[in-house]
Amino acid sequence: MLERPETRSAVLPKDYRDAMSNFAGAVSVAATNGTAGRRGLTVAAAVSVSDDPPTVLICLNRNRTDNLMFEENGCFSLNTLRTSQIDLARAFAGEGHLDMESRFALGKWYELNTGAPILYGARTALDCEVIDVQSVHTHYVVFGRVVACAPSTAGPALIYLDRDYREL
Repeated sequence: MLERPETRSAVLPKDYRDAMSNFAGAVSVAATNGTAGRRGLTVAAAVSVSDDPPTVLICLNRNRTDNLMFEENGCFSLNTLRTSQIDLARAFAGEGHLDMESRFALGKWYELNTGAPILYGARTALDCEVIDVQSVHTHYVVFGRVVACAPSTAGPALIYLDRDYREL
């Protein structure tokens, strides 16, 4: 019989973050625009929920009150990045401490149905209407019904693994 590795009954936040760093995730910029203003941020916590109706979710940290703009505007885009767009990923993650307008100036943006910023040249981009927001511990889980898809762009995908950006 194999011996079971030693485990703890309570998982500490640091141990959880260390474990999650082993999960590879697509890197995207989630963006919103509307009466509350324009905001974008780099996210790796974005997943498909359903294909009928098409629905995705993104997770946004609650310690940034600006993230409430996604709910207030009622829309967001999910722009999955190519490796050539790593500078955008870093800027929207807060590296360099650029203001929001300077971050958006690093890319070309357009709109589809909702008014949310769609990144020209993204690997794929989804235009979403917010249908629900749940507060779960440290994050807001924002559910969006996909109302439009931008044409896909070929190129290696940017992923985040082991606390670093990588090409796939």
